Amino acid sequence: MHWINWLIVVAYLAWVVVDGIRKSSGTDTIAGYFVANKSLSWWVVGLSVMATQLSAVTMIGTTGQGATDGLRFVQLYFGLPLAMVILGVTLVPLLHGSGVYTAYEYLERRFDAKTRSLTAFLFLLSRGMSCGTIIAAPGVVFSAIFGIPLAWSVALIGIPTVIYTMIGGVQAVAWADVKQMVLIVVALLAIVVVLVLQMPVNPHDALQIAGATGRLETFDFSFTVNETYTFWSGLIGGTFLMLSYFGTDQSQVQRYLTARSVDEARTSLLMSAYWKIPLQALVLLVGVGVFVYYQFVQPPLLFNPAHEEAVEAEAGAAYAALEARYGETFGLRESAAMQVAEAEGDLDEKLSAFLAHEADLQGIRSEALALAEEVTGENARDVNYIIPRFVLSELPIGLAGLFIAGVIAAAMSSIAAELNSLATTSVIDFYRRWVKPEATDAHYLTVSKGATALWGLFACIVATYAATLGSLIEVVNRFGSFFYGSILGVFLLAMIPRSRGTGAFLGLIAGMGTVAAVTFGAPSVSFLWHNVIGAVVVVVVGVALGGGSPSPNAETPARTGPA
Repeated sequence: MHWINWLIVVAYLAWVVVDGIRKSSGTDTIAGYFVANKSLSWWVVGLSVMATQLSAVTMIGTTGQGATDGLRFVQLYFGLPLAMVILGVTLVPLLHGSGVYTAYEYLERRFDAKTRSLTAFLFLLSRGMSCGTIIAAPGVVFSAIFGIPLAWSVALIGIPTVIYTMIGGVQAVAWADVKQMVLIVVALLAIVVVLVLQMPVNPHDALQIAGATGRLETFDFSFTVNETYTFWSGLIGGTFLMLSYFGTDQSQVQRYLTARSVDEARTSLLMSAYWKIPLQALVLLVGVGVFVYYQFVQPPLLFNPAHEEAVEAEAGAAYAALEARYGETFGLRESAAMQVAEAEGDLDEKLSAFLAHEADLQGIRSEALALAEEVTGENARDVNYIIPRFVLSELPIGLAGLFIAGVIAAAMSSIAAELNSLATTSVIDFYRRWVKPEATDAHYLTVSKGATALWGLFACIVATYAATLGSLIEVVNRFGSFFYGSILGVFLLAMIPRSRGTGAFLGLIAGMGTVAAVTFGAPSVSFLWHNVIGAVVVVVVGVALGGGSPSPNAETPARTGPA
């Protein structure tokens, strides 16, 4: 990468760290460190919520998903607006007004200590693994693209993030998110402009080609639990996923607990309801645009440079033969794509020829991927490398650096939010609750900073495993969906007046057990439905076992958060 691009990346990293430290004023108390003394405006909280979602997994994985699969992925978010409205009238006022630091503190007040601790533990497990996946996205890609060790690639992102998160707490995280959100959108729009200017066909013809390959098909109204990206899985399963993520996941709850009032907390969530789907569609369209661009500019046979180098070294003759076939077939497909773009009226014959050459080309790529797996012993699916390879080879100097900085910004915003929430839950729900109930704020802040560092280390370890699992945007949602539905079920029980602690605790165990059984016993069931299954089982079991008056023995936490 050109030194100017590196200069942009380094300058951005330095700015985020320095500004994060500068924003650390008022964080000498746990109220300031964990919830910013409830002082943040709705637009700051709203942008922080969106930036936390728009991770490097989105920048790399979702754009790659758009290039290989089109717009269908956006159906995952169809339940988001409905979920935000429901949360605005239920959990948001309940948690914001309860004076807690974490969502799980409320569960002890409502049920008992064991339900609080089990729920908090499941959050720590799920969010710790998801954080590792978020680090894996840029870490592994940068390692392959730039040829640097994975540890250095992870450190480039992880160390600055841990520094400003440890020092500045949630306030530094939120304000860094605002800057990162702006940079991410600018980087995406920059790619759109470059694609439009460099595309050898006009936008209308480009969309015609994308439509011919099915990449503009957004809605799938079939109802099947075995398909992830359908209208119904997105609306039903997606609603449960979003209810749990935004309503019970501490990384999101902690965002709106920093808002000045319940109304501003609601408004910050509605901001995501309005803008998340259009923004996600923009991300996917970038991927679709890159796919169309590569109809006329020959892409590499393998997008992962590390795999490409290994295959050339170990199977040079076989790979060279594949490349020769690839180049010849690409020429035929390029000619057919241009005929589709220029055609008027009946396109059937031209589309048939184009799709036949496209199928041949993908067949050759499949052979190359199989060869790469044989040589490297690794998963060779390279969806996560499509956009970075395009950026570094096709974008002008400066814009490439802007995009790489945007990827790092997306990673840092999500990682910082998750590290902060992991540390908060570790200290409030476990250390202060069970180990040291009475101590000074200075002591808890020191422990919180240590917890932040430890969770950062844990996430880095998980990153090395998550990198082998394919499309990272799917991996992070699979991790979350394994836990989210059951956790949501506990909070739903909390709103049922006659439910009790024993029912909630046993219901949570039953929900997790059922989801595990479905995950490993019926792997064809889409992970989105795991959220529905977990929530329903928890509520049914909890109500069945927890009838009668609410438990009179539910303990009140030793200390409460800010009013």
